[in-house]
Amino acid sequence: MALRLEMPCIGTRKLYYLLSQELSQCDIKIGRDALFSYLRREGLLVKPKKSYTKTTFSKHWLHKHENLLKDYKIERSEQVYVSDITYIKSYERTHYLSLVTDAYSRKIVGYQLSNDMNAENVVKALKMAVKNRKSTLPLIHHSDRGLQYCSRIYQEVLNKNNIKPSMTDGYDCYQNALAERINGILKNEFLIYKCKNGKTLEKLIDVSINTYNNKRPHLSLSMKTPNFIHEKTSQQILTG
Repeated sequence: MALRLEMPCIGTRKLYYLLSQELSQCDIKIGRDALFSYLRREGLLVKPKKSYTKTTFSKHWLHKHENLLKDYKIERSEQVYVSDITYIKSYERTHYLSLVTDAYSRKIVGYQLSNDMNAENVVKALKMAVKNRKSTLPLIHHSDRGLQYCSRIYQEVLNKNNIKPSMTDGYDCYQNALAERINGILKNEFLIYKCKNGKTLEKLIDVSINTYNNKRPHLSLSMKTPNFIHEKTSQQILTG
């Protein structure tokens, strides 16, 4: 099944939504519960993974910014970007994936795979996100209080592009839950096989993020894809 090849660990509700039209065209009548039962019977249900490794070092002397997202309503794309770093292992070594995600559309707008968590590498994901912006409306960048995000080089890029920095209050992953959630989707639904080396992993990440942005529906987006919502709201901004 092509969908399983592209999204091998997609949940049953999303899989049913994507298959609905094709099943109807083939005159196959099956409900979501029946599909769930079939997948369970065939041993095809996705088993969730629960693993957590801390990648944030927040006990440093650099300036930490206040949390601007408390009681803050997000109403459009390119209003808030959230950033985070996660680790991914290949047979070669441990790598680190830096992500920048649009909080409204859930689209990954910037990313960078590197062999360490130096600010010089992490900031490349931010630069990609800035390059891909479609508007110059006010924008907040939210992250944890990690050393990389507090660094001079990272803050200079934010300041140069008139992006306001926002950070969690201390080490509280729930205050950056969306960024953590996107990390989890990529690792648990797409990056499920250990690659030979960093170059192979980099190619897999490119394909995975493209599939995530353009083909994977989100329950929180009324089963639309991140790119669909991002492009729709961006067009409204530009024409409105």
